[in-house]
Order: sequence, then structure tokens, then C-alpha cells
Amino acid sequence: MFDRLFNPNSVAIVGASSNPEKIGYAVIKNMVESGFSGSIFPVNLNAATILKLKAYRTLKSIGMSPDIVIIAVPSAAVPEEIRNCVELKVPYAVIIPGGFSETGSEGQKLENEIRRIIAGSATRVIGPNTVGVYFPHSKVNTALTPPDRVSFPPAGSIAFVSQSGALGLLTMDSISEYGVGISAFVSLGNKLDVNEIEMLKYFSEDGNTKSIALYLEDIDQGREFYSVARNVNAIKPIVVLKSGRSEASAKAASLHTGAMASDDRVIDGMLKQGGITRAYNETELLDYARTLAYGKPFPGRNIAVITTAGGVGVITTDLISSRINGVGLSMATISRDAEERIKVEIVSFGSAKNPIDLTADGSIRAYEKVLEILMKEESVDAIVAYALPQTPKMNLEIVDAIARHVNDGKTVVVGAIGSLLAKELIVEFERRKIPAFPSIDRAVKSLKVLHDYGKYLHERGRT
Repeated sequence: MFDRLFNPNSVAIVGASSNPEKIGYAVIKNMVESGFSGSIFPVNLNAATILKLKAYRTLKSIGMSPDIVIIAVPSAAVPEEIRNCVELKVPYAVIIPGGFSETGSEGQKLENEIRRIIAGSATRVIGPNTVGVYFPHSKVNTALTPPDRVSFPPAGSIAFVSQSGALGLLTMDSISEYGVGISAFVSLGNKLDVNEIEMLKYFSEDGNTKSIALYLEDIDQGREFYSVARNVNAIKPIVVLKSGRSEASAKAASLHTGAMASDDRVIDGMLKQGGITRAYNETELLDYARTLAYGKPFPGRNIAVITTAGGVGVITTDLISSRINGVGLSMATISRDAEERIKVEIVSFGSAKNPIDLTADGSIRAYEKVLEILMKEESVDAIVAYALPQTPKMNLEIVDAIARHVNDGKTVVVGAIGSLLAKELIVEFERRKIPAFPSIDRAVKSLKVLHDYGKYLHERGRT
């Protein structure tokens, strides 16, 4: 199921346009520039060609059934185009425009009409009120935002499913800065037909996907969602950002995608019981999904910290060990033997106690030696390693030093704080699929996610 959606041979855009101010232009432009190797069919009543592609007056005049039809016409015209899709046995239709249930009773009538049209047919619908879909592995990009306004992530291992299309596009634009890749992006919109439950089932078996990020404004089928999500989460970790936690935000969600309010206490309990990671903003959503895709889950609680900046180590200690404004784990007690061996490697005025501070005089060689010692230390379950490039003896080679040891057995999460040089480091870590973050808080919280997921798997005998 859904193979022809994620790996199509042909895509048609109904409402394709040569006018750069129209959504139909952005969609066709993105498809052309994505490098898609299949057939692209622009559909427009009045154009002979669009972006050098032959245009067709109607969907039926193409003479074949495309795998995906993108519908970018006003909402009132959508039912007729869906009827054409059904007659042609088009497998998937993606409805871009809004103007449906999120607007009230008249929009709801349109959705109900579409449901009647597709009932019992071979056509599945994504949307309406979406920003399109983006599948970098198969080079499909039907986003409604012009490519000069948004950066799209490269092919990666995070499946991103979002009820809000705009939030999805903005989040993808943000993570692209660090080269974070995704396996797919699906904008569900009003979820008239295809929903998050079906996406979870598909991505649980998708070879390109290692973790799943969900942004949801409502969960229609709570019991089924819980059952499926719990089973999938035991195979591939799921991160959920669920909005509508307050009365005000629930009302905003209903105006946005027609989402119905739900009791957040029930949602929270359901996620905890299923061992599913909860995020509270878009940054956490992708941070946690990235960490779970790359990092090694661990059930232990004892954390070691290695840094070349003492203050960073102190703040990290606070965040690790504090239950209030912290993650409530423990700082590992380093054995006397390990401390003595660390002292040999670092400068005399450094600290061999946890958090281990090499000081600004710390070299890459000393850093790697300390990392080797910590990897063999039984009291240590995981390590927060700070790659801080601002000191004279640190440079991009710190990436190699850490990368050589990330598979030595213990979980490693990296912090790289600063501006241009730190960003270069994070991009390099990302390229090697090592979770790295530009702040102390994000690094520590991401480590906690690996602990929680590791504990969940351990308790169920899956580690």
C-alpha cells in the first residue's frame, strides 16, 4: 500500500500555471527542479506548454492514468476533478486548496461530496488544505511554496507527517540549514481520507525510514491510533507534537484544519503508555526524531560530560541532574583509576572529575584519549561530548575524533555551541549521522529521549 504514492512514475498537476504568483506555478516548478525522472503532466485549459512541458486541457486528455494527481484549483472545482480521478482510476489525489471543513458548514459539504465520490473507488485522497508532498528519495516535490523561498532537506531517514502544511514547510526549511535529511514529508491537511494511522503503518515498513515525526492537531481514532502507534514505536521510534493542549489553541486548530478538540491529559497518558516520545515545539520534534534515528537508546541513568569549557560542563550538570528545569538523570561517578588516567592526558589545571574539563588548552588528541577512557568506564552509560571549535587547538578534526568512537558501545550526543564554526561542525556530524545540537539544553534533552526510549525497550525485553 502507498508504494505508487512514494515511488510514482507519473505526476499530473491540475491547475498548473505559468504565472509565478499562482500555486499551480510553484507546484510545477518544484516538480521540474526536483529532478524527477518520471512523466510530469501540466493540466491547464488555456496553455499549450508550461515550463517547456506539453500542457493538457483536461486530466482525461493525457491519455493515461497518472500515479499522483495534484489538484491546485479553487475548492468549488475540486469535486469535479476528483470525479475525473475516480473515472481514470488514479491511485492518489493530493488536494492543495483550502476552503473546506476548516471554514464551516459549506466547506464541510464539499468534503462530504468528495467522500461520496471516492467511496468504493481505487482513488485515495490526501488533504484537502495541504501544502503538498515531498519525497526526496524518489525526487517528488509538489510543495506549494516556490523553490526560491524555501529550502528542502536532502534524502534522509526521518519520515515527517504534518497536519499543518505551513509548519511542515517552515520546519523543513529550518533543518535544511544543517543538512538534516528526511525520507518523506506528507502534509495531511484536513485528513478527509488518508490519515496518520495509515502513514505510521507504511513508514514502519519503509526501508528509508528510521524514525517518524508527527505533528497533529487532532487524533480522530484514538484507540486505533494508540494500538498502531504502540506497535510501530517498538520497531521504529515515533515523536509526536500534539497541539491543542489549551482551550485557546484547540479553538485555533479547529479554524486551521477543522480539527476537533481532545483532552490533552488523555493524549499525554496514551503517549506515555505507548512509550512514544512527546515534543512540545517544532524544534524538539525534529531534534528528537533525528536523535532517535541516529543515536543508540540506553536504559541507564549515569552520564559523563566532556568539554573544553568549564561553564558549559557546569550548566550541563545542572540540566542532567535536576528534576526541576532539568531531565532528572545522574552524573556518573568516574572511578579513581579512570580519573588518574584522564589526568595524564589533560593539562594540570584541567578537571578529571565529571564533568571533565580539558579547558581552553585542550587538544584534539587529549580529547580523544579521554573519550577512549570513558568508553571503557563501567559506571558511564552515555556521554555528552562538547565539540567547541573556538579554542586554538580545536578544529573540524574533532568530528573525526568523536566519530571514531561513537560505535564503541556507549551512547554519544554532541553539543556544538557558537556561530559559523559550530554550524560547520554540526553539518559534519549530521553527514556522519551523529546527533549534534547547537545548545546545551537541546543536547541534554535529546540524550534524555534516548534514555527514555531505551528504558521503554528494555522493560519490554527488546534490547
